[in-house]
Amino acid sequence: MDTHQLVKERSGNACELCHATENTSPYEIQPQSKSNTDNTIILCAVCLAQIEKKEPLSSNHWKVLSETMWSEVPGVQVVAWRMLNRLKNEAWAAEQLDMLYLDETNLAWAKAAGDEDDDGTVDLHKDSNGAILQNGDTVVLTKSLDVKGSTLNAKMGTVVKNIRLVPENTEQIEGKIEGQIIVILTKYVRKQGA
Repeated sequence: MDTHQLVKERSGNACELCHATENTSPYEIQPQSKSNTDNTIILCAVCLAQIEKKEPLSSNHWKVLSETMWSEVPGVQVVAWRMLNRLKNEAWAAEQLDMLYLDETNLAWAKAAGDEDDDGTVDLHKDSNGAILQNGDTVVLTKSLDVKGSTLNAKMGTVVKNIRLVPENTEQIEGKIEGQIIVILTKYVRKQGA
């Protein structure tokens, strides 16, 4: 039986952090050299999105860690430690973090992600009005823009379909205007329909 199947059986196909049973999938905790049942856990879509910093942290969602952090599964302990650190400005999370014990190996693994210094904020791509942008969205330019290295002038009101988020910079998106793919600053766009 493969690792993912063993992990599904262990968890009863429920999220090992919040016990949700819908939209669950195996999650391999990094860094790791080889996937196994200690470093693979089952997560729901809500936990996964917040762990991967694709959604803002919801403190109330994570209060269940006071129960699940005691799991015997090393991966659950490591992710619990990481999430409690991201929420450590909350009194309840700081208290749970003080109680959570990880052996030296698991603590080193937990710290390898660098989340212990994270303040819990999530940087998302947002338009000029603060609406969250996603890959594939359609946006409208709120300012006329001269495209560097080109004679192209993108006029205010131009519709840009099927944008792509620039992963390493939340202030930039890519879109095609007049057949040319350009980088556009998010502060100059408005999400269509928002």
